[in-house]
Order: sequence, then C-alpha cells, then structure tokens
Amino acid sequence: MAHSAAAVSLGALEQGCPIRVEHDRRRRQFTVRLNGCHDRAVLLYEYVGKRIVDLQHTEVPDAYRGRGIAKHLAKAALDFVVEEDLKAHLTCWYIQKYVKENPLPQYLERLQP
Repeated sequence: MAHSAAAVSLGALEQGCPIRVEHDRRRRQFTVRLNGCHDRAVLLYEYVGKRIVDLQHTEVPDAYRGRGIAKHLAKAALDFVVEEDLKAHLTCWYIQKYVKENPLPQYLERLQP
C-alpha cells in the first residue's frame, strides 16, 4: 500500500474537521492537510538502514501550532515503526519529547541511540 490515511477527531480545527494523517511511503512523509489543501503539517523520515528509519523533522504552520497536530503526526510515525517492526532514530526534537511524554513499551523498545 503506497498511501494510507487514518482519521483522528480534533475539534480545535476550523469547521470541526477531523485531523486526517496521510502516509506517503514514496515520499517518506506523514502529512495533515489544513484548511482544505492549501496548508499542511508534515513529518519527514528517511531509511538509514534496511530496518531503521530516522524520524527527522516535524513542521506545523505557525497559524496551526498548539492544537495537537504534531502529536498526531508523531503517533502515526511511531505506530508505523511498530507495525512494520522497524527501529527508529529520533533526530526530531518534537518526537523525542513525544516519546518522553508517552513512554509506551512498544515505542521504547524500537528506539536506536
């Protein structure tokens, strides 16, 4: 499956639209479209080994910060690591923070130093 999406409800966005995290495996990114399709939040990753991904960068446009959007991107990326039985290196400071705040065993056992 090259493209998948999961909808997560979050009433903080305009019109009460749910947050929909999309995974583009070809571009190695998770995205959330904001305000239709003009703006988007993104989490970028790269494979740094056959079974190791580096979760590199999370970016949410200024106008949408503080609404929990990056949290949904981080969860989707870490769930992908778990589902695909990968290891993860966390370059992104936000994902490091997310794991500290959500120290789930399935996340912690897949972290690379």
